[in-house]
Order: sequence, then structure tokens, then C-alpha cells
Amino acid sequence: MPDTRISTEAVRAFCHALPKAELHCHLLGALRRSTFHELAGGKGGLSSEQIDGLYAHGEKRQGAIPGLRALEDYGLRTLDDFYRVTREYLEDARAHNVLYAEFFWNPTGSVRGSGLSYAAIQDAMVRAIHDAERDLGIVGRLVPAIDREAPPAAAVEMVEWMVAARRDEVPGIGIDYREALGPPEWFEQAYADARRAGLKTTAHAGEYGLPWTNVRTALDVLKVDRIDHGYTVVDQPELARRCVESGIVFAVVPANSYYLRTLPPDRWALEHPIRKMRAMGLRIHPNSDDPTLHNITQTKAWTMMVEDFEFPVADLRGFMLNGLAGAWVDAGRRRAWSADWNRRFDELHLQHFGIPATSSHSAS
Repeated sequence: MPDTRISTEAVRAFCHALPKAELHCHLLGALRRSTFHELAGGKGGLSSEQIDGLYAHGEKRQGAIPGLRALEDYGLRTLDDFYRVTREYLEDARAHNVLYAEFFWNPTGSVRGSGLSYAAIQDAMVRAIHDAERDLGIVGRLVPAIDREAPPAAAVEMVEWMVAARRDEVPGIGIDYREALGPPEWFEQAYADARRAGLKTTAHAGEYGLPWTNVRTALDVLKVDRIDHGYTVVDQPELARRCVESGIVFAVVPANSYYLRTLPPDRWALEHPIRKMRAMGLRIHPNSDDPTLHNITQTKAWTMMVEDFEFPVADLRGFMLNGLAGAWVDAGRRRAWSADWNRRFDELHLQHFGIPATSSHSAS
């Protein structure tokens, strides 16, 4: 249970100041509203009212996918557009003390819609990554994501593009869009090709109430290094135990819209699988997913872990270290960041709560 002596304001300030990794964010779901209007307003039949609807938050909130498809098909047309959205995301993440960010981008739709080559778009986005690191002190890493609603051959092609235009700032692949329309086993070849090329891998699995077998398939068939969402793993204790033993990191999203829609409001936080995942010993790490479209920030995602799910503030240290454990960085950088971020955790805890932090530094 949370420490009732700690004020809500102190928790929020602490979560804002905490050094963070973000491992699960979709670039187009992080677009500023003004940028969305400038890039896609009036194009492809997407009206200003429809764009504003994407940023409305309530029971009748419209689905985001048509708007994201319009961005791919009509909104992002130039290399400057791709540079801009990358730079803006990194600026916004850094404002919440995200120091390392892996963010998803769907090349299949972008290449088709813009007519630009994968290599040219990637170079523009990597340039934004370099500029943001120089100017802001945030390390960004681009994660091209398979469009699971496209044919599996398009996924294989995407990996071919990556291998042909290999960059250190693009360390691995993910997979996005609706899981029910593209089960993980369809993409075995693309993932095998990626691993063969030395790329890291992650996959959305077990999202939107889809069965735990998708998590198992992602692990056993796609052989991923990390799982995005993965909530239904709690429905299969044996699989959950395997994940605990292997130490795989789950990049979870506290504001995931499926559970907000389907669980009773008065039971939502109590019945949420994120609570069960932590209780089972799984290594979880909170992320924003689609921050602007879901009206959440990285600070809010971390604050929800305490305010909504009632994890002790001390647990945030483990979540922080889980993010570094799951991050696609070299061992030396991981060790250095772990030591530095542990020290910052202690300093910030004393600063915001007036008491020393617990001494345990182990990830959990």
C-alpha cells in the first residue's frame, strides 16, 4: 500500500523529476495537436473536427486508427515532416525527464504514402535524433514497426529495407496496429530475418484482451527480447512463471484504453492486470504509448503506478531499473546509467519526501 504520509503533489513532482527510459511510444500517437492539423488537416477527407476528435477524451472517444492512417497516407509528405515529428516527440519526452527513448514508427505506410524511400526517411529521423541528443540530452532510438494489418510479405520487405540501410540508431523492430487482424505467427519470417541480421525484437501481444497464447507465440515463435503490453500473460500462471524466470521485461501502459473501457470504473485499478503482473513477479516498466492521443504524459504514466495501482513509491526504483534492463543499449551504458539513476532516485526521494529511500537497488 502507498505511504499515506506522502502527498499527491510530492508524488507527482517526484515522478516528473525521475530519470526515465521510454520503451513503448508510437511516434504518430505522440503528435502535437497543432502539428497534426498542419500536416493532415483538410487532406484525405480528414476534417479539423475529426482531428480534434482524436484528442477528445471521454466515453465516446473516437478510434485513432483512421487518423493515423490519414497521417501515413496524406500527412507526412516530406523529409522535413519526418524530421519535425521526431524532433518534437523527443522535445516533449525530454520535458518529462525521459533520458532514453525507443519509439515506434511504421515504415510500410510512410513509404507508401510519401513516395520517399525508407533510407531517406530514416536518415531524416536519425538526424533529428542526433540534434535532440546534442541540444537536449535525450538519447533517442528509432524502432521500425511491422504493420500487422498489411500482408506478411510487407513485414519481410521492411526488414530488408532496414538491413540495407543499417544504422546504429535503429536497433530493432516492433509490430503495431490491431493485433486481432495480424496474429504474431504470421510474421515469423520477418522476425527470423531481423534476428539473423542482429536486430533486437519486441512485439505487441496480449493487448485488448487477446489470448495469452499470443504472448507465448511472441516468445517461442518470434523469439522476442521484450513484450509490449502482454497483460493476458496473467491468465496462464505457468507462462507467467517462465517469464519471471527468464527476466523478460514487459513494457506496459497504465492508461491502456481497453481496460479503461471494459473494467468497471470503481474496480478498474483493483482489477487491472498490471497489478497482477507485479504481484506475480513479472518485470514491468510503465510507458505512455500514445501520449497526446491518450492525454497522458510520461510523468502521468509513472504517477498512475502509485496513485491508481497503489504501488509503493519504493517500487518505482525497480520499474526504473526494469526499463534499463529492457533497453537496447550496450552493457557499459546500462551499468553507468543504472548507477547514476539509482543515485538520482535517492536524491530525489530525500528532496521530495524528506526521508531516505529504501536501500534495495534490485530490479523487480
